[in-house]
Amino acid sequence: MDTIPAIAFGVLLVLLIGGGIGLANKNPEFLGHPKGLFVLFFAEMWERFSYYGMRALLIFYLTQHWLFSDGKSNLIYGAYASLVYITPVLGGYLADRYLGQRKAVLFGALILTAGHLLMAVEGSGGQDDPAINVFWLALSCIVVGSGFLKANISVIVGQLYGITDPRRDGAYTIFYVGINVGAAIGTILAGWLGQTYGWQYGFGAAGIGMLLGAVVFVLGRPLLLGRGEPPKPLARSTEWSLYGVGVASILLIWFLVQYQDIIQNLLIVSGVALLGYVLYAAFKLEPHARDRMFAILFLIALNPIFWGLFEQAGGSLNLYTDRFVDRQGVPASLFQSINPIYIVLMGPIFAWLWVWLGKRGLEPSAPAKFGLALAQVGFSFLVFVWGAQSVGAAALTPVIFVFLIYFFQTTGELCLSPVGLSAMNRLAPRHLGSLIMGAWFYMTAVGSFVAGKIGEATGGHDGEMTREATLSIYHSIGWVTIGVAVAVLAGSPLVRRLMHLDTLKDEEPEPDPRPEEGLRPATGG
Repeated sequence: MDTIPAIAFGVLLVLLIGGGIGLANKNPEFLGHPKGLFVLFFAEMWERFSYYGMRALLIFYLTQHWLFSDGKSNLIYGAYASLVYITPVLGGYLADRYLGQRKAVLFGALILTAGHLLMAVEGSGGQDDPAINVFWLALSCIVVGSGFLKANISVIVGQLYGITDPRRDGAYTIFYVGINVGAAIGTILAGWLGQTYGWQYGFGAAGIGMLLGAVVFVLGRPLLLGRGEPPKPLARSTEWSLYGVGVASILLIWFLVQYQDIIQNLLIVSGVALLGYVLYAAFKLEPHARDRMFAILFLIALNPIFWGLFEQAGGSLNLYTDRFVDRQGVPASLFQSINPIYIVLMGPIFAWLWVWLGKRGLEPSAPAKFGLALAQVGFSFLVFVWGAQSVGAAALTPVIFVFLIYFFQTTGELCLSPVGLSAMNRLAPRHLGSLIMGAWFYMTAVGSFVAGKIGEATGGHDGEMTREATLSIYHSIGWVTIGVAVAVLAGSPLVRRLMHLDTLKDEEPEPDPRPEEGLRPATGG
């Protein structure tokens, strides 16, 4: 068992040394892409190290340490994950209007570091332990920090390229590989430490990873070429007021994460408001840009379906693996690394595949790729159910079917997530870039909450998961999702026409207003 985290640590060292050598030479590009992409790659890699390391342990921490029921734990997990993806709407808006993406990312990284380190305060356990309030505070810091970081770091990736640059989809796939390198290593190391030596060691490792991500981002700033800076000079008093809003919002999230029913109502109300604002902004645009906004809304609307199924990985599927799979002694949390490892292995293949197909005029459109993604994630659950039922109700599910469900979910994810990130950045007007990216993550939030509700249902009436109920639910959601996928594939040509790809043009990049040696002082305060 000790060889698994040792291998993960070795991979991490190779990546750091190789990346450092590549970024240190004088060539403005590395592997055919701007070096700033790899600064963002490593910063996001560490952020995902911390997030997924904590995620691998969270459902077990809730059930085994804080002693919540299976159903309640899944609901808390889904509520927390939904808040992580809701807050980028606010973080994206503040970055677009005031802070710029770079400052928002750095502020988010610092809040995230504090949250992950607070997770290491475990107390004695049980819901009557006062230390549970520190746990809620830790989750709240992670939620708010993610809100300032997630959408904005993805936007900076797009700003390094022209809108018509053919390297864009490949760049987002490389960036996505970075996300999943961090996710794989964080899951293995933090999961292994947490389930072998104690919760505090796993969560503490996640906190250290996030701190390293912030350091990489600060040191690599010159390679970002002035991208992600404030849209206009920002008074220092205004800047600090915005940071104060971010800190104060931690208290609001601290309340919300404990009362999941409120989050459901919040998702409905804020979703309607966000849709109304996006439509209002769309109707003020010229016709082709307006059509692209409608295409964006179509793609975004598919997010909850995909992620509602996909996010079973950290909730109900994680518990099922722990209790009903023949794991052969491997801690259940380590199986969370299968998906990111697949992405690291297959991400470059998909990046090459899209380019190869594109040169021959055979590349599927973004909406068609979304349809393929839904078909694959639905099929993954049907394969898993078939495998579990093939050995009989009394036998443990063969571990090969855990690898298979993650395989088809990963191929589906590679058809949707990096493609979606690229499409949001490519189709959205520049002045709405971070807001649209935030809306993308918002609908991922809805999907995460849906995942929590699905996971809660696997707990049955008494809140405890059963094998039969879980497989029945997996069977139903698999077939429903395949039906939706067929409809999306049928409608994809119409959506592609709304994208008006032939009239897309590069906008002139905004020059960096700062002297080369560093930031000029903020004015007005």
